[in-house]
Amino acid sequence: MHPWLLLLLPLHALASNDWPRGVSPELAARYVPARKGSSQVWQCLDGSQTIDWSAVNDDFCDCPDGSDEPGTSACPNNRFYCVNEGHIGSFIPSSRVNDGLCEPECCDGSDEAPGVCPNVCKEVGEAYRERVKAEQKLRKTGSKIRSTYIAFAQKEKKRLEQELAQTEQEIAVREKEVARLKDLVEHTESLSAAALEVRKQSPLYQSLMTHVTALKSLQREYKKHLEREQALGDILDNLRTGYNPNYQDMAVLEAVRGWEHLAGLPHINDVAKDDESAEEGSDEDTEEEEEEADDGLWSEVQLEHQLDELLRTDYDALLIEHDKHVGTPASPTSILYNLSAYLPDALVPQFEALRDQFVSWLETIGLAKASPDTSADTSRLQKTLSDAEHSLGLTRKEKEDKEKELQRLFDPEWYGAEGEWKKLHGTCLDKEVGDYIYEVCLFDEARQKPVRGGSTFSLGHFEGWNNAAGVEKGSPEFYRRQRYSRGAKCWNGPQRSVTLDMSCGTENALLSVAEPEKCEYEFKITSPALCLPLSAAEEKGYRKEEL
Repeated sequence: MHPWLLLLLPLHALASNDWPRGVSPELAARYVPARKGSSQVWQCLDGSQTIDWSAVNDDFCDCPDGSDEPGTSACPNNRFYCVNEGHIGSFIPSSRVNDGLCEPECCDGSDEAPGVCPNVCKEVGEAYRERVKAEQKLRKTGSKIRSTYIAFAQKEKKRLEQELAQTEQEIAVREKEVARLKDLVEHTESLSAAALEVRKQSPLYQSLMTHVTALKSLQREYKKHLEREQALGDILDNLRTGYNPNYQDMAVLEAVRGWEHLAGLPHINDVAKDDESAEEGSDEDTEEEEEEADDGLWSEVQLEHQLDELLRTDYDALLIEHDKHVGTPASPTSILYNLSAYLPDALVPQFEALRDQFVSWLETIGLAKASPDTSADTSRLQKTLSDAEHSLGLTRKEKEDKEKELQRLFDPEWYGAEGEWKKLHGTCLDKEVGDYIYEVCLFDEARQKPVRGGSTFSLGHFEGWNNAAGVEKGSPEFYRRQRYSRGAKCWNGPQRSVTLDMSCGTENALLSVAEPEKCEYEFKITSPALCLPLSAAEEKGYRKEEL
């Protein structure tokens, strides 16, 4: 129960003094005397004995549990309850009752004899209510900002899930490409350099190389024309914007009009028609592009961006793949190698041994040529395969990182059960104190930087939240402290470390820096992520105070 909720109770309930001094409202019902004959008696709270009602608060400890002296200091280890009408009731140790000192917890002065301590509960209560009201207003404002952090986390979840799906598709494509390249490398390694050169003499390959040469030539001329068109366009643009129509120079006027028509530009003096012409022109261009696309012809964008990639095609690998497709034998002796595909698995080792011996005999007597070293022919494919495998590894690593980020998004030990801290990952807060600027980048690293230049020291890397005993993970108290450790080692001291003491605030700010122990720093931080929304009871009390 929140202490301030006691303020919502009727004043007569707090002011009622029908029970003995020092008794709290929760125990008031048990401090009622019973009648025994003509006298009133009372039973100790532990039930150990019954005493006269007059012995309660007589400054003598009768009950073993001390419950007969709630309003005096006669019994040790007792608690005295201060009613504090107009404020909040509180307890103090019974040893501080009637000691002549005015306890701040007892603003009504009830712990001392009448007249010793003034009753200041009205002023204290008003100040307390103003403070509570200000804190609740801060929480309401901060919780609205916190809700935007939570919404950001939900968007991040969707983004990560979509990117994970795309990455998985990309991995499948890359795995397929790696498998294809591995197959090509294996096939190429079985193909001699001489056989490859023979295949390069085929009419198909020669025609393909001719087309490649023609494409490269056309690309070169196309780029030249683009440069000339750009230069001419700049000249005509300058003429269009700089000529004086009052001179009635028809040659210049015709040139300007012709350029405007060719480039789809409005007349220089007719700005209003510029947008309309541009829109109409864009529609026409779109229609033309669609028609070209329907015809299967490349667009200007494709020519500019995809032609280079087309010309970088590995045509040797393409030729090998074509051979595989049409089933061309790799060498004159390849029939001996292909037979193994038709034999039972148990006979394959014996066949391969006999085949190698037979081929070696043919090479010895000159009926077959030894296969030259094919390492040079396969080096380019090997590099392509290595690059593809490297890209596949990077994509898989990217997937692992995204899965880890998604897992941490709503992990109470990372960004909170609602993901309210995700948006602040990497947010850097700093404050200048003396000759240094102290900085902390949340969930990353804390640093100490000299104002006048010099080496920057690491004060620690993010380690976790509040690990104090008794603090439950995911509770509000859990998020009030962040720990940064393993910083740069102090001279003749420990490694630097930082503890963030965090509280609710409408801004993410670093308020103060302290060094309670050598090389152990404490930063006071405010953040809207700590501003929890008001409960229903708190909201009701807040609105009542507003009225």
